[in-house]
Amino acid sequence: MTMDTHVDTGTGTSPRLDGKVPAGDMADKWENHKFSMKLVNPNNKRKFDIIVVGTGLAGASAAASLGELGYRVKAFTFHDSPRRAHSIAAQGGINAAKNYPNDGDSVHRLFYDTVKGGDYRSREANVHRLAEVSVNIIDQATAQGVPFARDYGGLLDNRSFGGAQVSRTFYARGQTGQQLLIGAYSALMRQVAAGTVELHSRAELLDVVLKDGRACGIVTRDLLSGEVTPHSAHAVVLATGGYGNVYFLSTNAMMCNVTAAWRAHRRGAFFANPCYTQIHPTCIPVSDDFQSKLTLMSESLRNDGRIWVPTAFDDARAAADVPESERDYYLERKYPAFGNLVPRDVASRNAKTVCDEGRGVGPLKNGVFLDFQAAIARDGVEAIAAKYGNLFDMYHRITGENPYEQPMRIYPAIHYTMGGLWVDYHLMTTVPGLYSIGEANFSDHGANRLGASALMQGLADGYFVLPYTIGDDLAGLLGQSAVPTDDPVFTEAVRGVEEEQKRWLSINGTRSVDHYHRELGRLVWGYIGMARNRAGLEKALTEIPALRDEFRRDVRVLGSAATLNQSLEKAGRVADFFDLAELMARDALQREESCGGHFREEHQTPDGEAQRDDENFAHVAAWEWHGEGMAQTRHREELTFENVALSQRSYK
Repeated sequence: MTMDTHVDTGTGTSPRLDGKVPAGDMADKWENHKFSMKLVNPNNKRKFDIIVVGTGLAGASAAASLGELGYRVKAFTFHDSPRRAHSIAAQGGINAAKNYPNDGDSVHRLFYDTVKGGDYRSREANVHRLAEVSVNIIDQATAQGVPFARDYGGLLDNRSFGGAQVSRTFYARGQTGQQLLIGAYSALMRQVAAGTVELHSRAELLDVVLKDGRACGIVTRDLLSGEVTPHSAHAVVLATGGYGNVYFLSTNAMMCNVTAAWRAHRRGAFFANPCYTQIHPTCIPVSDDFQSKLTLMSESLRNDGRIWVPTAFDDARAAADVPESERDYYLERKYPAFGNLVPRDVASRNAKTVCDEGRGVGPLKNGVFLDFQAAIARDGVEAIAAKYGNLFDMYHRITGENPYEQPMRIYPAIHYTMGGLWVDYHLMTTVPGLYSIGEANFSDHGANRLGASALMQGLADGYFVLPYTIGDDLAGLLGQSAVPTDDPVFTEAVRGVEEEQKRWLSINGTRSVDHYHRELGRLVWGYIGMARNRAGLEKALTEIPALRDEFRRDVRVLGSAATLNQSLEKAGRVADFFDLAELMARDALQREESCGGHFREEHQTPDGEAQRDDENFAHVAAWEWHGEGMAQTRHREELTFENVALSQRSYK
């Protein structure tokens, strides 16, 4: 059992956290740093083996780019195809500072909006680099044939998204993630065909292997045969997504988990800001107690949909029967400058507030209306269908309600996690040779991610950042062979994985893994959800360990390890969720402020907005594992803001 009791390194920057941020003007850091980094000769790249785990946008783009450069790459996915990665589910769009609409956008504005949207809890240098390379991402994707929407003149079209007053979001109807993943997948499979990338499907990472403190490989389990296999490389890249499924109910795919990142954490990679979780404001509300996941409705719908609830409490009338004078368009009322396009954390908290007041809509009174009647009257059904047709169809099929004729019902749900493995400017974790990219790391979004920025970060890391930074590290290893898989470090890691599986199979308890995952999710949502407080977090730190102990005593895992066994797979993942959930509660308890997706009820402004404490908490909290039953150490990376002035966020 992890105790995760608070141990702090003090108020200054931890010596264990060197962000490796280059000196110089912000606008020139990345370009100058690229020139200063060590290079690997093209003929020498083929002498290095690199493992990439995950084949979503970050992983597929990284593996494809590294293979194209000449490295020997092994790519791993636990899906039957890289195209099954969860990036395929992203809907609304991808941000880029191209300023096609000529409405005032720029690299600096995208940088500013991202830092502000993250409530000033991100590393400036990383965010500025992200804004810089965003313009190249669109060119890359277009060259790959991604069918972005176009305007009447044939140019790429843009739409607006939450947290911005400009239109910078490129989109392919409501299938942007799918289309971008097809592009990255095509690039990846080109390298597979060329022989530079070796693809391993249906293989789940269960351990990261270190030799003399450096990552030298991984251990995987074949999900069909159960075979446990070691794999060696000069460097390991984790692109394994976020940990939103710790809540059980989320918009994430059922297989999404924290295991790869958590096993890296147990090997020495610091885990940063685990309490930073994002609630998406535009999801279909829960309909019963037997749901296993929630469905996202793209944030892009907030461009044309108006959010409202009745002014009266417990109003059971149909939406059409509520006159305009009795409707509360609460976001437009409270935030006139941004209206329905306030950032996700702000929109979500306000939806919770009106529902808690007793003004929720729907059979369970657990939603708010997203109404398109004004947009349809203004632009016509065909125009709205051209923008959102597939989303409207999906909503209709799920709910039986036609959004062309009546408002959608939406409510916030867990969607994204801003916390993750701590990485430096090079995207390397605290374990040398171990990298983390995309949602698996903590780096670019602070305490709240702006809509349409997840796809931007994943592709930026994979296509344009990691291929540069990994060479700086590998150049120093020229002439060194990868650690052979018969080395004792691999033998011991394989043995550990096999023994863990035997333990799960030997318990022979009375309750399923899903039962415990659901119960854990209720605790995490109740105590570490949209609003947190000291009493609830302290209760979570009592109830989560108690439930975990019961899970370890009474879970029932049927079958054997030497075959397809989804119950066995889930047992390991849920065990990691238990440890993560406790750390989330500990992290949220120690962060005595509200910022972005972390909302402590004790720390709010008189009008209910998040109230930061910049004097004491303008830092990254990165936790260090010390072993089972040992307290984790909380390290700090102080955040400095030289280009964006710290101020109370306002979207009014």
